[in-house]
Amino acid sequence: MPPIRIFLLLLFALNCCANSAISQSNCNKDPKLDKLVKKALLNFRESNFEQSLKISRTALNAATLNKDYCLMSRSYNIIAANYNELTDFDKAVFFYKKSLYYAGKTNNDSLKSNVYNNLGNMYCFEKKQFEEGIRYYKKAVAYALKINDLKEVYFTNVNITWAYFDIENYEQGYLFLKYINSAKNKYSDGSTEVIVDMLNGVYLSHKNENTAANIYFLNAIEAGKKAQEKTDLSSVYLEYSKFLNKINKHKEAYKALQDYNAISEEIYSVKKLKKASIAGIGLELDEYKRQINKIENEKVEQSQSLKKSKIIVILFVLISLILLFLIITLIKNIRFKKRHNLELVKAKEIAEEASLLKTQFISTISHELRTPLYGVVGITNMLLEEHKELSRSQHLSSLKFSARYLLSLVNDILQINKIEENKIVLENLTFNISDEITVIKNSLSFLSQKNNNRISIEIDPDIPEYLIGDKLRLSQILMNLVSNALKFTKDGQVEIIVKLSKVDGKMNYLDFLIRDNGIGIAVIDQSKIFDKFVQVGRKEEDYQGTGLGLSIVKRLLGLFGSTIMLDSDLGKGTSFSFEIAFEHDLAKTKSIIDEIEVDLTSYEVYKILVVEDNLINQLVTKKIIEKNNYACKVVDDGFAALKILEDEVFDLILMDINMPLMNGFETTKRIRLAGIETPIVALTAFDKDEITDEALSSGMNDIIIKPFEPVKLFKIINYLIKEKNAV
Repeated sequence: MPPIRIFLLLLFALNCCANSAISQSNCNKDPKLDKLVKKALLNFRESNFEQSLKISRTALNAATLNKDYCLMSRSYNIIAANYNELTDFDKAVFFYKKSLYYAGKTNNDSLKSNVYNNLGNMYCFEKKQFEEGIRYYKKAVAYALKINDLKEVYFTNVNITWAYFDIENYEQGYLFLKYINSAKNKYSDGSTEVIVDMLNGVYLSHKNENTAANIYFLNAIEAGKKAQEKTDLSSVYLEYSKFLNKINKHKEAYKALQDYNAISEEIYSVKKLKKASIAGIGLELDEYKRQINKIENEKVEQSQSLKKSKIIVILFVLISLILLFLIITLIKNIRFKKRHNLELVKAKEIAEEASLLKTQFISTISHELRTPLYGVVGITNMLLEEHKELSRSQHLSSLKFSARYLLSLVNDILQINKIEENKIVLENLTFNISDEITVIKNSLSFLSQKNNNRISIEIDPDIPEYLIGDKLRLSQILMNLVSNALKFTKDGQVEIIVKLSKVDGKMNYLDFLIRDNGIGIAVIDQSKIFDKFVQVGRKEEDYQGTGLGLSIVKRLLGLFGSTIMLDSDLGKGTSFSFEIAFEHDLAKTKSIIDEIEVDLTSYEVYKILVVEDNLINQLVTKKIIEKNNYACKVVDDGFAALKILEDEVFDLILMDINMPLMNGFETTKRIRLAGIETPIVALTAFDKDEITDEALSSGMNDIIIKPFEPVKLFKIINYLIKEKNAV
């Protein structure tokens, strides 16, 4: 590729640089230097390389003294362009990289884009390192897009198109040609218009669309003749000559080649190049001088640094002596503290032992409470399903709700450490706020009747029918606050008021107010009622409780990103208020409902083996499974499970963990050792986090915590059985 091509592409970049570089915030605005750089650029455009190099040399020296990095970068850019035109490509690359180095010290992204573009030209067209050149082009585009300089983006895409055509990768180049054709009217100027027409001619020639190609070449020649610089026209004549030669118009091809040579000789005369070479030598001497000065400056700095080092050594010795004194003092202190550390170690061991005992206690209590609750929830569900007439019974509904609430309360109270460590994650379930509060009212009816209280409910009609959020946690909060109000109010009224305070997109912000006209809370007690295990004296001799209710309320509201407000006077009553945002999304609500209300019936009769030692839990689990038309067999322990599996094949095994003789983990391991691949699901009252690792390592496929919703059990059963059958 002739060097004339680089000249054309560089010209536009340097123009942009001259217009935009000094506008950046960290570029000095020295009008004299700026004028000097523009003069060097003008001489370069007129192919007066000698004068361009001399002026660039003067501008560079002045910019270096002023530490004007923008002008230094621009000067190096012009110097590199001159060497490029003098076909000294290694020096051109050297000075372009110097330009890039100083551009990097500015925030002038336009300047960086231009220099990267020029380096792309050098590597693609002169050094024939195409991949390296494309990498520089991409950086040029990135910086141009950063400042939204779409004209620069257009210009670089012209270069990329030409590069692809230069290595005869026409199909890849055409992708960029389409873009520059579409943006031609918006971003093209005189010089790029000539080259874009030429590139269209080159591509159409490749496609053998010779008539159209000839028109584009002629248009490019006409535009090039009108342009001030003849370098564009030179490139067009060269490509046109190749085209004419291809279509066997050899006479016309020879004439186009003569025109190319004439323009090239006009631009590059031997005398000009010789003078430019002399000017270049002077510029290189300046560069060497700058390097020598830099070395001398470094020597001076090293000398000064040596003097400073001596001072530092003296200071270091003094500081070392001081440190030595401090170390001796510290050693004495350590020896003194060691005498007392034994007691601290013993206290630490006692504290760790207490913490371990607390954890074991929580785990044991959790398991022992969940096990009977599984029976309560299961038998309640059985009563509601087998005796439909009881479905409208407030007592049975309250029992079911209270059992579920108690289960959640057990989980949170016995694992209050989880709440404090933010290990509890809120769930997204759809619910109706009116229904939830009505259930709470009915569940607490016995307590309101005991103290002859009345519960009133006021719900804002503007609240959407269905909301999405953690309804169980909300119920816990309201249950605690309403039951608290009922306990400390006699012959009075407890109000539950819910207002829609604001709507922000899909989020509906609800204000909750729980108000009673009971005995109230003294001001001195109001600051501590939310602490754990605190019960203030409200003169209720028959009141019993853990003192955790309001503490749990405060922490649960923290999970919702809310805080609770208290307003109370002795003898006048108490009000608790808070705000929670819930989502309202009909599509999401339908999705949640569809996920819950799945068809659990199956046309196949699956055989399920239940390994469970608790008789009540055996009854509940078997009833749940048989209700879904599955066959079910129950055994009391792990040995019985191993024995029955020798004779019968089951589709799935539900395995209890805490069993006598042999626990569920050991039983599962033996089943797997026997080569039985039947899916095994742990059905346990232990906390899931405690047993997950051991369950998976023993060979179990999943874990369900008791009590559970039947829908969850059958989802897991169906999934695991289908997954096994699909293998």
